[in-house]
Amino acid sequence: MRLVFLLFLVAGLGLAGFAVLAAKQRFDSYEEALARSQQAEQQQQQYVPVVVARRQLAYGATLTPDMVGILNFPQQAVNEDWFSSREEIFGESSEPRQVLRVIERGEPIMSMKITGFGQQAGMAARLGEGFRAFTIRVDVASGVSGFLKPSDRVDVFWSGRFRGEAVTRLIIENLELIAIDQISDSDRNRPMVARTITVKVTPEQAATLAQAQSSGALSLSLRGLGDETVTGDLEINLDDVVGYVAPEPVAAPAPVERRTVTIRRGTESSDTITVD
Repeated sequence: MRLVFLLFLVAGLGLAGFAVLAAKQRFDSYEEALARSQQAEQQQQQYVPVVVARRQLAYGATLTPDMVGILNFPQQAVNEDWFSSREEIFGESSEPRQVLRVIERGEPIMSMKITGFGQQAGMAARLGEGFRAFTIRVDVASGVSGFLKPSDRVDVFWSGRFRGEAVTRLIIENLELIAIDQISDSDRNRPMVARTITVKVTPEQAATLAQAQSSGALSLSLRGLGDETVTGDLEINLDDVVGYVAPEPVAAPAPVERRTVTIRRGTESSDTITVD
């Protein structure tokens, strides 16, 4: 009896060991196949040179060749606004470029963060073709209590009288600020109470703002980062503010039919009276 038990025990242990060995071999083969696949992907992946900053570049700094270096990036990660060589940035022009926004060490240099050849890091460098700079007068209340800075986006409201009624209307949405007073540094984080703000607009929007500013008061509403929602037509009057609802007109009473009665007295006189 003990011999049979020992035989079954040995057979069980043998089967268990075989199962463990087979599982280990299967997992090893999976790991080897995964490693070969990853190695093949790395070999097939293309790397391309990208121009990066060798140190932090502040707003307004003049870009020179010693400020940039070359690093290899995976081709699929490269942005179309990046530069692939120093020649693309500096070219053959002797006119320098300046930094429009802070560029951190090791960060790829993008065309939107530097000026064109010979341009200054001011408002004109931030305006693309077909856009204009328009200045709006503001105070603590209309300027969002001084919490605006260049590169923020705002909605513009007009308040005034239109056809004898006081109204406030949303006239332009999602305008980009390019300067606060005379400061166009978008990396300036210290709040300041401004007297003027300058926005990036089309010529039609500039005309709208000029007419609105001359005929009423303009107020700004700060948008959240990445907020691209469209509000559309929005107009509020005093009735909307206080919740006044005009009563429905009362219908005029229907006209009463009137009748005339003639009273005769003999053949010589008669009277005519009107009764309801």
